[in-house]
Parts: sequence; C-alpha cells; structure tokens
Amino acid sequence: MAEDNRIRMPSGQGGLTRYFEDTHSRFQLSPGVVVILALAIIIALALLHYFSKRLFG
Repeated sequence: MAEDNRIRMPSGQGGLTRYFEDTHSRFQLSPGVVVILALAIIIALALLHYFSKRLFG
C-alpha cells in the first residue's frame, strides 16, 4: 500500500537533454581572461573604497 502513494513524474525522453552548438558568438573569452578581468575589477573597487575618503572628504 505504501507504493501507491509515490509521486510519478512524466517520462519525457528518459531524462536526457541534448544541447546543440549551432550558434557561435562573435567573440570568445578564455577562462583565464575572465579570471583576470574579475580580479582587476575587485582590485579597482578595493582601491576606490580605500582612496574614496581622501578624494571625497
């Protein structure tokens, strides 16, 4: 009787998902470039936070 209370999900395609690589971006960034840009933004924000008291009063 406990088995009758189970939730049943639809079996659409057996849970498999296919992704197609048909579209290409105009520019591609390597992971290293993304990491370097993120670090540069973090450093710039830290410097702005540190020097803002001197610049703006």
